[in-house]
Order: sequence, then C-alpha cells, then structure tokens
Amino acid sequence: MQKLWYYSIMENVSEINQKIAGNIAFYRKQSGMTQAELAEKINYSDKSVSKWESGNGVPDVYTLLQLAKLFKVSLNDLVGEKAEQTAVKEQRTKGLEALIMLLSSGIIWLVATCLFVALHLVMPGKEPWWMAFVFVAPLNAILLIVFACAWKYRLLNFVSVTLLIWSGLTCFYLTGRFISIEKSWDYHGLWTVFLLGAPLQVLEVLWVFFRTTLQRRKRKGLTVNEATELAEAANAEDSERELADE
Repeated sequence: MQKLWYYSIMENVSEINQKIAGNIAFYRKQSGMTQAELAEKINYSDKSVSKWESGNGVPDVYTLLQLAKLFKVSLNDLVGEKAEQTAVKEQRTKGLEALIMLLSSGIIWLVATCLFVALHLVMPGKEPWWMAFVFVAPLNAILLIVFACAWKYRLLNFVSVTLLIWSGLTCFYLTGRFISIEKSWDYHGLWTVFLLGAPLQVLEVLWVFFRTTLQRRKRKGLTVNEATELAEAANAEDSERELADE
C-alpha cells in the first residue's frame, strides 16, 4: 500500500516536472535565448538549464521567480499547463474572436448602407443621407469597446475609445451644422466642439497609463499563498525522496 502511494505521488511529480520543463523551454525559445544565455542571466550553468528542460529536475522557488520575471510571465504560466498547448489554444481563440468582431462590424456597416440607399431612393434630394455612414462610426466603436473589454484587447480598446471620441464629436458638429443651415443660424463657431477631444484624449492616455502601471505591480513577484504552496510542494518532494531511500 505504501509503495502504491509512493509511486502515485512520484508519477504526479514527474508529470509536473515535464510541464515545467516544457514551459521553460518554450518561453526560453520565445525569448530568443539559448540555454547558455539563460543560464548566464540567472547565474546557473547551462547543464542545469538542460536538466530542467529535460524534466530531470526543477528549479527551486526563488529560481522559478527569476525565470518568471525574466520571461515576463506569471509563476502559474511556468508551473501550469504546457505553454505551447496554451499558445495554440489562444491563437485559435483570438482568430475566432477576430472573425466575430469583423462580422459584427460588417453587419453594422451593411445596415448603414441599406439605410443610405433606401433614403436616397425614397427621398432623393439634397438631404445629406451620406451622414448615415458618419453616425455608424461611433456605434461601431462602441461595439468594438464591448468586445475589447470582454476579451481584454488593450490596443483595440484604446483605438476604439479614440474612434468614439472623435467620431462622436464629428457627428455632433455635422448635426449642429445641418440644423444651423436649416434654421439660418450662424454655425461658424461649432468647430470649437473639437477642442473637447483634446482633454478627452489626454484622459484616455492617462487612464491607460494608470491601468498598465497597476497591472504591472500586481504581476510583480508572487503572492504569499503561491509561494507557500510551492515551498510545501518542494518539501513534500524531498520527504518522498527520503522515504524512497529508506
């Protein structure tokens, strides 16, 4: 019974070692480093790195923290599911998400085109029906912001908010200009609405900077619970080896 328990534990340890080995090799290659270059950066020999990547041993907790910081990933990325498999899954997921965003945006612009054609045929004249394409831009931006927030696309979120700011101001300006012409009002001062875009853009940049800084601080280091769990796992492995020697 004791032997079965021991072999079961050792099998789990071997599986974890293989995961860590594959992750270290994956992130090292992704960073464009050789085993010797990685070993030099963390003050180890290339033989140690080779041993880790072959699954014959694992780094201690402190070294794992060094590797995570060097590869700019979390500790869970190093000790969790194999990074190569995760990368393939993420690539497929991102491809599907991109397709969904393109189709959704295409539907919005198709509706705008149908509206433009219908209005142009039913009520032809000098009415600026082309403004339908202008008003659809902020709607498309809002849709992209929703997708970007849901799927955590930071760059897309930034671009979409920027598009929303300036396209929204453009819609406001064109609407005001059209109404002013119809009512014979002076609309030459309406251009000042675009001045609102400057502080709004600055606020967006500051918000992105603040959020990025906060997230980087959260990613630094390791939480106490994670460090404790890894230390306990390492101690358990040492105890198992002593038990096997006895």
